[in-house]
This record gives sequence, C-alpha cells and structure tokens, in this order.
Amino acid sequence: DGESYHNFEFPAEELIFLGAKTTCKDRWRQILNEADRIPRKHLFTLQQGISKNQLTEMYRENVCLVVPEPYKKSFDQDFRGRILSLKQFTESVKRIQNIV
Repeated sequence: DGESYHNFEFPAEELIFLGAKTTCKDRWRQILNEADRIPRKHLFTLQQGISKNQLTEMYRENVCLVVPEPYKKSFDQDFRGRILSLKQFTESVKRIQNIV
C-alpha cells in the first residue's frame, strides 16, 4: 500500500510494483520512473509475442513481464522461463507477504 511505500523504515525488498499496460510497445518505459524505491518492476500486459529485442531491453531495465498463462507460449522460448503468469506473480506476492 502507499503508506508502506512512503515509510522509509519499511523494507524496500518487501515492496512490490505491478504496472499494467494493454500493449507494451514503447509504453512499458513509463513504469521505469514509477515507484523508485522498488528496483524490480513487474508489468502485466495482454500483448502477445513481444520481440526478443524488446524483451531483452525490458529485462536489462529490471522489468519482469507478467501475462496470462496461455499467452506465455506466444513468446520466444528463450524468454518463457523469465515471464511470469499472473498466478505465479500472485503466489510470489503471497510468499513475500507471508500470506501462504
């Protein structure tokens, strides 16, 4: 929540950012300047088959892609292991927040 983000005594490693864009194209860069305390940003999108060059650039900027599980097969095989499904993302959030 916003209160934890603005509380600098709250550990940054427990903060999670998820931006959402229907399509990425160059719009994914908009999330880079959001939530400065959080080094790794997650981006949920419905866009399928993003190019290898764009995915490489996203990962270089520490952006982790999140998509619906069936969409993962539309991405280059070299990247599928790094792309999270929405379910995988929510499970990781629960682990970080000790909800599970």
